[in-house]
Amino acid sequence: MDAGCPRLPDTVLFEIFLYLDHVDVLSVGLVCQQWHAVARDEFLWKELFYRYYRVSRDVPRHPGAVSWYDEFQRLYDTIPCVEVQALKEHNDQVLHLSFSHSGCLFASCSKDCTVKIWSNELDISLQHSSNMRPYNWSYTQFSQFNSDDSLLLVSGVFVGPHNSSSGEIAVISMENFTLLSRVRNKPYDVFGCWLNETNLISGNLHRIGRITSCSVLWLNNAFQGIESENVNVVKRLFKIQNLNASTIRTVMVADCSRYDSPDLLLDYEEQLAASSTCPVFDLGSDSEEEEAKPKPPLEPAVQELPDAGGVPAEHGLQQLFDDIMEGRVRPAMSDTELETKVAELFVHSRTKPPEPNLLPTDSNSKTKYLIFTTGCLTYSPHQIGIKRILPHQMTTAGPVLGEERRSDEFFDSLDHVIDIHGHIIGMGLSPDHRYLYVNSRAWPRDCVISDPMQPPPIAEEIDLHVFDLKTMKEVKRALRAHRAYTPNEECFFIFLDVSRDFVASGAEDRHGYIWDRHYNICLAKLQHDNVVNSVAFSPVEQELLLTASDDTTIKVWRSPRAVRIRQARRPRPRKLLFSWLMNQKS
Repeated sequence: MDAGCPRLPDTVLFEIFLYLDHVDVLSVGLVCQQWHAVARDEFLWKELFYRYYRVSRDVPRHPGAVSWYDEFQRLYDTIPCVEVQALKEHNDQVLHLSFSHSGCLFASCSKDCTVKIWSNELDISLQHSSNMRPYNWSYTQFSQFNSDDSLLLVSGVFVGPHNSSSGEIAVISMENFTLLSRVRNKPYDVFGCWLNETNLISGNLHRIGRITSCSVLWLNNAFQGIESENVNVVKRLFKIQNLNASTIRTVMVADCSRYDSPDLLLDYEEQLAASSTCPVFDLGSDSEEEEAKPKPPLEPAVQELPDAGGVPAEHGLQQLFDDIMEGRVRPAMSDTELETKVAELFVHSRTKPPEPNLLPTDSNSKTKYLIFTTGCLTYSPHQIGIKRILPHQMTTAGPVLGEERRSDEFFDSLDHVIDIHGHIIGMGLSPDHRYLYVNSRAWPRDCVISDPMQPPPIAEEIDLHVFDLKTMKEVKRALRAHRAYTPNEECFFIFLDVSRDFVASGAEDRHGYIWDRHYNICLAKLQHDNVVNSVAFSPVEQELLLTASDDTTIKVWRSPRAVRIRQARRPRPRKLLFSWLMNQKS
């Protein structure tokens, strides 16, 4: 760059960037002949990028970016942070949002016990509203479109006899908004999900003891009311024992066949392997030496039960009873400890082994993962369980209770367990199903849980973890910016969503948040008047985001670029830019 043209201050560079696409570069060049060179100088934009966004200089440029200028423009101009519409048709807290796969529709669930379906045209408008109170629902809490957008799964809280509450799933046709079927779902925060176009997964809970239970996951046909009586409409998928008051909750399905064509690789070494144009920096490692070490083959992290000294589990159970009766157990066990010990020994001898080779090796594999929250120490969900669903399990055909089992395979084991060491309050999959994002509130370091009914206190800060489902390992550092304040017993789910480049989440601090997935930086805070429960990106336009809040509103956010395009008018030049240019001319 010519030394006769002074270097631009950072504030002016920023202003230049904002309006670079709307200013006639040639006319500005009459004032400063070096304008175009300055505006497109890669060194300047790289410096401004790292300084303005406070990104570590070791982090490489986004693999899809062609220049630092374009990358700066992407992060400023394509973030959906401009409020363009507020939808106020709900009259109580709005709990969840979900888009159809085409992006033409979205659904909202609320404490007002309705599920509303909206048309996403130029201006969003209400298309249909279904009131679930006639079916004894207390409120709607979750919805999901099936893969061809012909059906909508709606999950809610059902009020049963003597005011007992459980869950129920309803299936609504998108053709005429009729209710096709209803399925019981217990506990209600299993939510439910689609496995394929016509089959959905629900849960049931059977109490075995005071703090021991069994969760059964069922596969249900969406057309239960109209299928032939000779065709099964339900089949048991898995039966899993729960210890220490834990239960299975928040089920979702990941499609393994999409792992080898991810939208964005979060591991920088994989980026380098895919394209050698950027340096390597692995946010998930502690040191360069650690990265240099050969990594051992991954083994399924299955919960291991206490060793009985080589004695078979059924003999260990009998030995425990004998020791109790003869007073050889010291110190004396509490009722809770005794129940847990007996349950552990029982499940150890009555559980089907985990599936071998959990990680898919065939890129065309039709295998899917069932992902859910669970636990082993206390009732608050603190682990993520993963169970492979094989192709022959993806239909309701066959015996209602599934494949015939031996007596020592009464329960199904988990294929993999991820321990979060905190209360899980949200989960979401990336669009390519390669990465799992998890909202959690951490427990104190080195805490000890002696009573499963008294979980540790949880942090106000929400950590957003990222796990690679192809390797079953955590990648990146946990994202942090959002907060929550409710204690363990009142803690509720905060839904997050992931697009190709961004991840967004609600929070209890009256804001929604947006981060960049590649740089791990918070880009925007989206204000509401109360808790933000749910966020949703349009699957076909990540510059459109919805947020739902306890303030009863749904807010629509678009990027500055999308707003300009919609307004179809040129913005006025900023005084700062022109005052600087006139000073240089004089």
